[in-house]
Amino acid sequence: MLKWMDSLKGRSLMRLASFSDAEMLDLVDLAGQLKARRRAGVRGDLLHRKNIALIFEKSSTRTRNSSVIAARDEGGGAEYLTRPDIHFGKKESVKDTARVLGRIYDGILFRGFSQKSCEELAKWSGVPVWNGLTDDYHPTQILADLLTIKETFGSLDGCTVAYVGDGRNNVANSLMMGCAKAGMEYVCCAPRELRPDEAILAESAEVARRNGCGIRVEEDPVKGVRGANVVYTDVWVSMGEEAKTAERIALLRPYQINMDLMRATGNAGGKLMFLHCLPAFHDNETEVTKTTGALEVTDEVFESEYSKVFDEAENRMHTIKALFVSALADREAI
Repeated sequence: MLKWMDSLKGRSLMRLASFSDAEMLDLVDLAGQLKARRRAGVRGDLLHRKNIALIFEKSSTRTRNSSVIAARDEGGGAEYLTRPDIHFGKKESVKDTARVLGRIYDGILFRGFSQKSCEELAKWSGVPVWNGLTDDYHPTQILADLLTIKETFGSLDGCTVAYVGDGRNNVANSLMMGCAKAGMEYVCCAPRELRPDEAILAESAEVARRNGCGIRVEEDPVKGVRGANVVYTDVWVSMGEEAKTAERIALLRPYQINMDLMRATGNAGGKLMFLHCLPAFHDNETEVTKTTGALEVTDEVFESEYSKVFDEAENRMHTIKALFVSALADREAI
């Protein structure tokens, strides 16, 4: 029988700090249960007659498809809404859009630019709202990362995660908090210009202290990855920052994940994995990399035995499903 915490009923997810440590880890466990259920061929009705609005200001492969299939697997529906489809923030305020959609849908997943917009939706819609990515945070990604680490190593206990690259982007912000709440050591390897926001760093560090783990920032990537079990990176230029591409590539070239850096962990013969939230510029097969070559990770690492990026991508669906189910499902439907 599926189990999850009653406190998650009707809850929105703005960022990982929205949930207690136990609630976050419970969501990861629920995702694992739902994944096993799906692989056993079970298609349920936990979301029967539940409808979810997907408001997307940014393009997406994993978040969009994960959300649609997560709802459909459990008998629910999802409607994909882009900015040209609705009046969101243009002819109609976010507040008014929220009050309309909240009367039609049972929940809203938002993927866009402004964290404030996500919070406005949650404040005024009257239904659970989940942050599928904003410029500041990406909590649904980190739930998938935690599930991937747990599946691969059997436990989150004793793991050290080294994030290498742009230390102040949405993935890095949420990963830092996720590690702190899970009791895992976290190292951010980033140049001084791209170190984490001090307020976000301080908030995560306080959570880490409570859970007996540590957070630190290192400019030297070789020193930073030493002892890491998980080496994690993201694209060097986030959506909306395309004008900074040349500047960012020059700044982050020394932070590329290659096999030498993987070996620098000291764990290349044992407990070690590579993660990336995707898409990844690891080969010469995209419009960008035809001229630049591999950027944040080499093809050798991306295609290696250490890489769990496609397990991680699949787990986006299972963890998003866990969010939908925990907030919307009736226990009597199990």
